[in-house]
Amino acid sequence: MPNYYQQHQRATPLLSSSSSSSSSSSQSSFAAKLLLLLTLLPLSLALLAFVLQWKGDSALTDPTAAVSSTSRWAPHGSRIQNHEVFPGMELSTLSPKDHHSSSSSSSDCVNLGRTASPSFPYYRDWKFDFESNLKPKICITTSTSAGLDQILPWMFYHKVIGVTTFFLFVEGKAASPDVSKVLESIPGVKLIYRTKELEEQQAKSRIWNETWLSSFFYKPCNYELFVKQSLNMEMAIVMARDEGMDWILHLDTDELIHPAGAREYSLRQLLLDVPGNVDMVIFPNYESSVERDDIKDPFSEVSMFKKNYDHLPKDTYFGMYKESTRGNPNYFLTYGNGKSVARIRDHLRPNGAHRWHNYMKTPNEIKLEEAAVLHYTYAKFSDLTSRRDRCGCKPTKEDVKRCFMLEFDRSAFIIASTTTEEEMLNWYHEHVVWGDKDLKMKLLRKGILTRIYSPMVIIQGLRESGVFSSVVSSAQTTLSKNKFLESIERSNSSRAVASQSLSLRKVGGSKESQATVRKVLDVGCESHEEAVPPLSPPGINYDHILIES
Repeated sequence: MPNYYQQHQRATPLLSSSSSSSSSSSQSSFAAKLLLLLTLLPLSLALLAFVLQWKGDSALTDPTAAVSSTSRWAPHGSRIQNHEVFPGMELSTLSPKDHHSSSSSSSDCVNLGRTASPSFPYYRDWKFDFESNLKPKICITTSTSAGLDQILPWMFYHKVIGVTTFFLFVEGKAASPDVSKVLESIPGVKLIYRTKELEEQQAKSRIWNETWLSSFFYKPCNYELFVKQSLNMEMAIVMARDEGMDWILHLDTDELIHPAGAREYSLRQLLLDVPGNVDMVIFPNYESSVERDDIKDPFSEVSMFKKNYDHLPKDTYFGMYKESTRGNPNYFLTYGNGKSVARIRDHLRPNGAHRWHNYMKTPNEIKLEEAAVLHYTYAKFSDLTSRRDRCGCKPTKEDVKRCFMLEFDRSAFIIASTTTEEEMLNWYHEHVVWGDKDLKMKLLRKGILTRIYSPMVIIQGLRESGVFSSVVSSAQTTLSKNKFLESIERSNSSRAVASQSLSLRKVGGSKESQATVRKVLDVGCESHEEAVPPLSPPGINYDHILIES
């Protein structure tokens, strides 16, 4: 009989073989299950994605077609939390399905309802309450007779970069019922109509009875506009203070702020970083440099600008001066002294349309090294005739000096008044349109010309998202004719109150005489220089010309 040790030795291989077989079977089963799982998982994810996409497509609605469906959107009182974003950057489900129907309802909005896939989703219910959370609070005042096709892109672009309030002094097309009822429906927008009562109040205003603006009085066209703008700015200061604003900016509706140099593309962020002892911030202006003669929408079609003297090396500016002007009277077609933003302080006053001042001290101001005002001037060929039609001057070199402050405006008026359309177009090509590719490339390399796309992208995104057509459609749906007339009456009564408040604040009380006011000014203030008009950039100085090698 074999002993126990031998029997154990013979049994051991059998146990090992059985164990190995069991392990192999288990591994094979696990591999099969893993393979099945890896096969089913992608299929499940693909099916889930398909279901979500199908549901999302079926849920899309047109913002202009169902005004009553706002309950499906975020609540009216939603707040921006600590992680702040641009107003309207929240995700939205927009469809361009019926934009054409909403835009065609107004001849002024032909270009406001372009359809495309939203590339810049904007909050459809833009009447949310975000103003109280934004610091600092910024307002823009303007005097305009433009239509919705220009005002709405201009306004909503500035809303995106942080402006909360707009004081619009309207006349002409901007004051018409079809336009004004849309503007009045937008939160943060205050309309002031140029009525006889307003003119009577402004004729009693402080700056009308002072000398620093008097050299611009009783002259037509641009001089008249300059005085209106200054008087409107004076009233806007009072309105801005009543609204609790921190900064005020005067800007025309053919100008956009370009807040370059800020940590984010935001005017609010730019001004938030300004030291507290600074009273005014000067934005040098860049001028649009159009490359075609058929531009219809400058904000969306112009990307090339000529830089300001303040943002260029002097040797580059003067060395390239002749090539930059191309035979025009100056480096810029129109003004070159920029615009300024003022902090709301006691005794603040306008100093013409381009600057602010203070009755009691010389303001502390800084000039920004990157940010600019983008001025879209003569960007459309029709701008030649529209300027001509606004002014009743004779097309002579002597008479146009009464109407226009800048030489190019004078030349353009004479050309538009005395030549055929073909001759006018040839002149426009020669003096305004940048058609020489070699010259463009040379000036782009030198930094005289620059490409700026941000405003174009923002405004085009707003248009594609249906914001402008939605505003127009909403105003037409919610404002009946009777309600509109009632709103006009309310605005007239509020203007009277605002004007009375303005008059009392300016002189310190209704019983105080004008003589007393002047006496106080003479004793307590420095002498006041003449208002700052629109100025051309520095002219050519032969002592500074550097010959290009």
